[in-house]
Formats: sequence, C-alpha cells, structure tokens
Amino acid sequence: MSALALPPLALYVHFPWCVRKCPYCDFNSYALSGQLTAEPYLERLVRDLRAQAAHVEGREVISVFLGGGTPSLFPAEAIGRVLEAAARQLRLAHDVEVTLEANPGTIERGAFREYRAAGVTRVSLGAQSFDPATLKALGRIHSPAETRRAAEELHAAGLTNFNLDLMYALPGQVLPGALRDIGEALALSPAHLSHYQLTLEPGTLFAAQPPPLPDEDLAADMLAECGARLAAAGLRQYEVSAYAREGAQCRHNLNYWTFGDYLGIGAGAHGKLTVPAPALIERTTQPREPRRYLAAADAVLARRAIALDELPFEFMLNTLRLTDGFDAELFAARTGLEWHPVERRLLAARERGLIETTPAGFRPSPLGLRFLNELLLGFLPETPKKSATSRLSMAMPELRPSN
Repeated sequence: MSALALPPLALYVHFPWCVRKCPYCDFNSYALSGQLTAEPYLERLVRDLRAQAAHVEGREVISVFLGGGTPSLFPAEAIGRVLEAAARQLRLAHDVEVTLEANPGTIERGAFREYRAAGVTRVSLGAQSFDPATLKALGRIHSPAETRRAAEELHAAGLTNFNLDLMYALPGQVLPGALRDIGEALALSPAHLSHYQLTLEPGTLFAAQPPPLPDEDLAADMLAECGARLAAAGLRQYEVSAYAREGAQCRHNLNYWTFGDYLGIGAGAHGKLTVPAPALIERTTQPREPRRYLAAADAVLARRAIALDELPFEFMLNTLRLTDGFDAELFAARTGLEWHPVERRLLAARERGLIETTPAGFRPSPLGLRFLNELLLGFLPETPKKSATSRLSMAMPELRPSN
C-alpha cells in the first residue's frame, strides 16, 4: 500500500422511528407504538458522539446528515441539542451542511423556521409521488397537498436548498404518470431531486406480496424521459439517482460517493474511518435495534478493517455512482493501493461498453449506469467472502428514500 490520505469527514445521525413502516422500506426503521419518548435516545446520541469524537480529534466535519426513519418526528429543540453536542465534540466547518430528512405528513406549520434556527441548512423531503392513489399503495401517511405546503414553508423559511425524494416504476404507473410527478415536483422549485426506481427489497412486505410493477423496458423509458425533463429544467444528473441545480449537489452524499470518511451515531448507524498509521480503513456498525442501542455501553460498536483485496470493490461501489467518475489520483489517495491492477479491470469494463474514459480518468457509460450492479461485479475479489448479491446490497445512508 502507498500512503493513505485523510479524506473529508462527515457525521451521520440515525433516528429509527416513523409513524408507519412503508411496505417497500428495508431501512432500519420501526413504527412507533404510542408517543415518542425522545429524551433517552437524545442522551444516548450525545454519549455516542462523545465516545467516537476521540477517534477524529482535530479533523474538520464538512456535513451532518440527520436520517431515519423520520427525524422530523423529533422537535427542533431536540435536533438543536444534537447539533450543539456535535459542535462541542467535533470541529465543524464554518459552512457545514446540515441536512434533515422530513416526511411531509409530520411537519407542523412553522416548524421549518425552527429547524433552521436550530442549525439545519438543508432538508430532504420525502414526496415519493404526487398521485393520491399511488401514495396510498406505497403506505405513505401524507397527501400531495401536504408536500406542496411543506415546500412552500421551506421557501418561506429560507431553506431553499432542499431535496425532493421521488420514485418511479411504481405500482400500476404508466409513463404519463411518471412525467406528471416530475412536473409537479419541478413546480415546487427544489434545488435537488432524488429519483429512485422502486425495487422489491428482501424482507419487506412488497417482497412477500409484490404489487403490479412496470416491466424493465417501461421503467427504462420512465428513467430516460424523466431525466430529459429534469435536464431541460436545469437539474443536472450528477449521480445515478440524483439531480441538482448548479452548486446544489448534496455535499454529504458526495462524500460517501468519493469514498470519504464519516462517523455514524444512532441505532444501526454505519461509519467509515481512515487510519493512516497503521494504514487501514475500517467500517463501524452500531447495534441495530433501538433497545439494544440504548442499553449498550457508550463506546461499544462493531469495527471491521476492510481487507486489501476488498478495497477496489468498496471504492467502486461508491464512485461508480457518479456520472463524472473519478481519476487514478483519487483512487490511490482514498485506498492506498496501486492503480495498475484496477485499471486493467476498468479497461475490461470499457470493452463491454460499461465504462468511458475521460480526460481525467474513468466514468460509467449510460449503459453502465443503467446496469450498475453488472459493472460492479467486475471489481469483486477473486474469492469473495460473501455472495455477489449480498455484497451489492451493502446499504449506505440515503441511497434510497427512507423518510
């Protein structure tokens, strides 16, 4: 290995509860039974943060992402307490990006002004669709009118750099319906739009009782025409499922996708840290179930060093989501590995039409973006310790809608 460079550092905070579990959701989230009791969880988050801060002393944190579950179930005062603790324990950048995931059905009038006063600078709003029947089929608790009202309040609160989560290839959806959703979303003037295909994830209700979904060709048509509509409106695709106006790319997710570091606090939260001496990269995992997380010792979390032969796959799992791709310098700095062995695999993928060369390096082709899993298979270790399916299902925060 060559010298590892310390990448940018971010903080992910997980809030595991929601009003109701959606039938497509495989995130670490739990439907509330009764009233939310926030205090024990907030105290545990603060202790968790304090315990992990020692591992990143002196490093600047460029972004904070408050994900779930539904973080907007927690009032602005609670979110403010977490952010104040982060400011005490960590060195936050002066322009730190702070994103809050919010469900339109859990936002009270005036709440976004309070969240902004607490330190939130960006909101990710879980719209998913603007068709009432589709929202019902998806198990959503909000209406299209509530999404519109939430967007109006975001603008009024000065939180204009907000994201809308939108899904396509939904139960019974046809192409005009998918395009109507795009038109409704654009009318709300978001700075960023996440556009995800509904997939049937193992362990979900939809996997056990599949709804009627569009076939692959229709889903591909939806993606292409919706993408063209977004581009015409000034939102550029910069990641396989993300579109943004100039300067409004999500800094937090870009850090994931360029193989940056992040602390993960909260039930089931994942983290990634680079340790220059000894030269290793490790992943951390918190206890998944909220009661276990609350009962665990403050410093207890699972740590696993990424094996050297797994690093190319881990790097590509993230960077090949980016439409601009990456260069050899970034690969060497973030993995500490030699470039030539992985270049051979990239050139093989180029022969299959899955990769394109750029003046700076490599990027996925349109075909590679469409068949990203197929592209990633070429970077698995020769004798993987896990099956290809499980390796390609490794979850990173906010890679699919969760709020």
